[in-house]
Amino acid sequence: MHAQETAAQPLRVFWAPGCSSCLRTKEFLTRHGIAFESVNVAAQAGAMEELRSLGARSVPVLAIGTRYVYCQSLADIKTFLELDIPDDTRLTPATLAERVNLTITKARGFVKQLPDDVLDGPFRNSWAPPRGLAHHVFRVVEAYLEAVEEQRELTYEMTMRGTHEVVPGQDVLTYGEAVLARFNRWWQMHRDDDFSAMQPTYWGEQSLHEVLERTTWHAMQHARQLTAVIEAQGHAVREPFTPADLAGLPLPEKAWDDDK
Repeated sequence: MHAQETAAQPLRVFWAPGCSSCLRTKEFLTRHGIAFESVNVAAQAGAMEELRSLGARSVPVLAIGTRYVYCQSLADIKTFLELDIPDDTRLTPATLAERVNLTITKARGFVKQLPDDVLDGPFRNSWAPPRGLAHHVFRVVEAYLEAVEEQRELTYEMTMRGTHEVVPGQDVLTYGEAVLARFNRWWQMHRDDDFSAMQPTYWGEQSLHEVLERTTWHAMQHARQLTAVIEAQGHAVREPFTPADLAGLPLPEKAWDDDK
């Protein structure tokens, strides 16, 4: 980190409630004793405009003055802050594919445990109702497939497509089932691909391995949020994620971010 620069300009984290990478970023900085100024773009007047003035178009973002980095990758955070912290070992593509299957299957089960009034109602500080969160679990995986199958950049807009448009009563279960079938067709055809090959994304060039890992934990984190909705209703989650299900993925520690 540039000492002279940070002495005058604080490290800021631009984030939004319910954002999986935002929570992970704040937990990472806190765990390593790195002080930061929290900027909730959903609650602080002018914060989103300030973020866009930097040139960024989505959260989470770390910024020091006018320098910034997207925080979808912990490696990018470490590089930006010049941190000498080794990367964790990444799960194999085959194991990640198994976790995608597990995540979509369990997410569909969680949706079935919630009545329509809860699925379509507000929840804590969420950016979407629970039905929208479920849609996003599936959409994250579908966006990955679109990017790699069509050999195009994985954009933020692709990952969000349709999620904010989910209407009360919409059948997200059938959608999730279709995404899972598509993922497994893709995997059968590409399981022997070179996952060190590079894939363009909105947070920079990343290996296919990294992008598959992010797709996996990103979807799983939003599925974990659905379990928080079930528990908030006073019910035990049927067939919840186990520690073994989560092991080896760079997930946030918490399922939900209640920060303001």
